[in-house]
Amino acid sequence: MQQKQRIINALERKPVDKIPAGLFTTAAPLEIMDSCGVARPEADFDAEKMAELAIATQSILGFETIRYPFDLTVLAESFGCKIHRGSKDIPPAVLEGPEINIEGIEVPEDLMQRGRMPAILEATHIIKRQVGNEVPLICGFAGPVDLAVNLMGMKPFLLKILKEPHKIERLMEVTTQACIKAANESLEAGADVICFGEAVVSPDIVPPAMFKSVIKPYYRQLVDSVNGKCVIHVCGKSDPVIKDIAECGFCGISVEESVEDLQYAIKMAHEGGAALIGNVSTSTTIYNKNAEEVKAEALKCLEAGVDILAPGCGIAPQSPIKNMQALTQARNEFCEER
Repeated sequence: MQQKQRIINALERKPVDKIPAGLFTTAAPLEIMDSCGVARPEADFDAEKMAELAIATQSILGFETIRYPFDLTVLAESFGCKIHRGSKDIPPAVLEGPEINIEGIEVPEDLMQRGRMPAILEATHIIKRQVGNEVPLICGFAGPVDLAVNLMGMKPFLLKILKEPHKIERLMEVTTQACIKAANESLEAGADVICFGEAVVSPDIVPPAMFKSVIKPYYRQLVDSVNGKCVIHVCGKSDPVIKDIAECGFCGISVEESVEDLQYAIKMAHEGGAALIGNVSTSTTIYNKNAEEVKAEALKCLEAGVDILAPGCGIAPQSPIKNMQALTQARNEFCEER
């Protein structure tokens, strides 16, 4: 079974010859940049270099996905947020949002011509030309909630969603439409799956009841309007909202290592119709431990029943290559034993 078909089958919860090992979160390891001669921040802004680094990362690490770009600030930049370009070992970051009128905000008509969006689309074309249909392209953007936070600021957003949720409805409508537009343009350019990254929807930040009443309707609108497969990555202890997220129509949910009961999370995802992706620790295990310890944690994920084995969050640039390669090695050993 080709890598792309294996990933697609897993996301559709169809039979696979072996559990896929994929990358759905951001990764631009320093060792790979040194190996292929392409580095950030140039690879964050130049389409050809972005494509080259994404392909090299997949080839060297052995994952069955090509994940790009390498940060989640692209849409925020297109809306006018001021960003720091970053460096070789520091990804771009939002410095401050634009001055906005929440009630009058609109999706810019030229959204796809702003900032780095043209580079994302061109990188998609380049990668697709080079790898064809053998390896799935995973194009990642900030989700509508994180984009809203980038535009409004964390504290004002949380105050509104907790005390005056009706006052952020227009902003959420706009950020959802922006995510839909970026996703559909990327799919048309050749991406196979869109992964939306969300940190703020964690129950650690937004109460589950508020998620269900305020955010869930926009997620449903998002998935219903995207012309292809949507995966969501949720930071934090997402256990209480996994089933609600799955019910929005996402074909896959990527979770962090902070999920307290992985088997329960898998059960909830499946009941909602989604595959569960994850969740080897990036900050503790992949970054700080050795390859054998990475394999041991990966095997626990596989034994719990994840549909796709993957890092639990974005990979720190300083993470050793051998630790990332250990995920696929663990998958191979697990499947061979069965």
